[in-house]
Amino acid sequence: MSRYLDMVDHPSHVRKLTPDQLTELAADIRNELITKLAKNGGHLGPNLGVVELTIALHRCFETPRDKFVWDVSHQVYVHKLLTGRKDRFHTIRTTDGLNGFALRTESEHDCYGAGHAGTALSAALGMCAARDQRGTGEHVVCIFGDAALTNGISFEALNNIAGTTRKFIGILNDNEWSIAKNVGAIATYLGKLTTNPRYNRLREDFGHWLRKLPQGEVVSMLGQKAEEAIKGAVSSLGLQHTGSTLDSDGKGGHGSALLFEEFGIRYLGPIDGHNLPQLISTLEFAKTCNEPVVIHVLTQKGRGFEAALKQPEKFHGLGPYDVQTGQTPAPKPGSPPMWQEVFGRTMVKLCAQNKNVVGVTAAMPTGTSLKLLDQAFPKQYYDVGIAEEHAVIFAAGMATMGFRPVVAIYSTFLQRAYDCIHHDVCLQDLPVVFCMDRAGLSANDGPTHHGLFDISYLRCLPNLIGMAPATEDELQDMMFTSTFQQHPVAIRYPRGNAEGVPIKEQPVVIEMGKAEVVRHFADVLGARKVSLFGLGPMLRLAREAADRLAAAGWDVAVINPRFFKPLDRSVHEYYGRTSDVVATLEDHVAMGGYGSAVLETLNEAGVHTPVVRLAWPDVFVEHASSVDYLRQRHGLTVEKLVEDILAQAEGSAARPSSVAAAV
Repeated sequence: MSRYLDMVDHPSHVRKLTPDQLTELAADIRNELITKLAKNGGHLGPNLGVVELTIALHRCFETPRDKFVWDVSHQVYVHKLLTGRKDRFHTIRTTDGLNGFALRTESEHDCYGAGHAGTALSAALGMCAARDQRGTGEHVVCIFGDAALTNGISFEALNNIAGTTRKFIGILNDNEWSIAKNVGAIATYLGKLTTNPRYNRLREDFGHWLRKLPQGEVVSMLGQKAEEAIKGAVSSLGLQHTGSTLDSDGKGGHGSALLFEEFGIRYLGPIDGHNLPQLISTLEFAKTCNEPVVIHVLTQKGRGFEAALKQPEKFHGLGPYDVQTGQTPAPKPGSPPMWQEVFGRTMVKLCAQNKNVVGVTAAMPTGTSLKLLDQAFPKQYYDVGIAEEHAVIFAAGMATMGFRPVVAIYSTFLQRAYDCIHHDVCLQDLPVVFCMDRAGLSANDGPTHHGLFDISYLRCLPNLIGMAPATEDELQDMMFTSTFQQHPVAIRYPRGNAEGVPIKEQPVVIEMGKAEVVRHFADVLGARKVSLFGLGPMLRLAREAADRLAAAGWDVAVINPRFFKPLDRSVHEYYGRTSDVVATLEDHVAMGGYGSAVLETLNEAGVHTPVVRLAWPDVFVEHASSVDYLRQRHGLTVEKLVEDILAQAEGSAARPSSVAAAV
């Protein structure tokens, strides 16, 4: 274990180290991050970029009394190391290990959990309001990235800060990246601040504040001689105006006012986010301000690891890698493509054939594989930043003009745009296609990233068509089919490798709302009948269960529903009436999901055949090392399905058959 990191078992220990020792601690932490994450992976790049910032925060503030609210919170690994969790750090994002995000149930030092961008400013302001109501004096510090400023929730919070509290400390961690390179006017604006900084009130106020401190305190804070500390801090932190002439109030002329100051928030910076003395002195000054403050901190994503610096998008979040080279394991020869790759390649194919098809991503060009479209047909590609609500309404606008926008957003992130899907797309019945990657589990990331709720929140919306492909070839066909529809379409598919099914050169149109009967009853005399409906990739489990049940003497039918809305009523009713047991399989929560839709359909038809549902329980599923482990833990296995079917059959043996009951 590293020497200075060994000394830190509580954040109070950080305050006992000298400035030189803090620099050594930063090096220790970087080594810990690089070596420990190599085995299981994680969000390496973002955490390498906030090492000095996190040390400075714990040097100047006292958690858990003071509160740190992290936007997204995938950059809290350093915070975890400094708050009594370093002995378990090697377990991060693994089964029963540390969570990869801030988690209130994990530590008293995690005051607010998160996994989606744009939430921190609002949450921190709520804490400030509560503190002011109680009359207590703790500090609330909000650490948000430049990418969070592309999210509308952040601006809703900024609009309310100055009118709500006088004590608010925000830290804008500016590394020019979210996951991919940041886009849009906000990124351009912050770049201009960095290269052409303007006058602000920090220079005078900060200088006065430093001069009031005892010489020894300044030296201990900055690690320099007092006069040099004052001179250096003022010259580096007091930004010089290099643009238009200053007005008499010290602000620039037309168009030069700072964004934050227009919201009534004092702006300090930009400052070097890797200069510990500078960070500490600025944070100490911010604590004395009796008005909301935002400190603009410039950091380098992946700092300290050459491979992460060269490939910041790859090292934002990744699996295992080689510590020396940064290389990640190559895919096994013959491995099926990733679902997202199939989507990306299909988008290129569709856009080549139809110039009205366009792709839209919310800052996930690589994660969704829309980067392939950007490379092939950049005029048919749009990245709107971390702004899912805007992405949906933007697509709705394009759809009114005859275009066929395909919006690629992870299932969990599409939740953020629910009203937009309802009000702007479905209500107007616009042909927008939603391709929902990560529909199912994102095992290492956990409950903030699992896509287990989209069928429930989408199937209740009028006009919407919902599909789930069982194979990669079927995904291509569904995407092709959706571009001919006059209604909204949602297609859900999981993370990871597809099924290994060959993909046709030219996709075909699927009949709307039509299920595929994969295996019909063999009409074995005297055998009990069971129908297995496997939605999407769960069809594979249905096939496996069918083989086991057939070996046990059951007559088995297997159906690929393909649609979760509309259901193929004739197929569901037929197999409901002719079966002793019906089973539905879905990679989704049971409540309100595909199985619920089947129950509703059979009930409306007067079919009372018992239905066994294999789906996720009514809980927020935890993180773990693998999807298979979580399925075993929660009973989404072939073994459990067969067991439940047999138990259901035994329980209903004394009852009349569903066919007889229906007659």
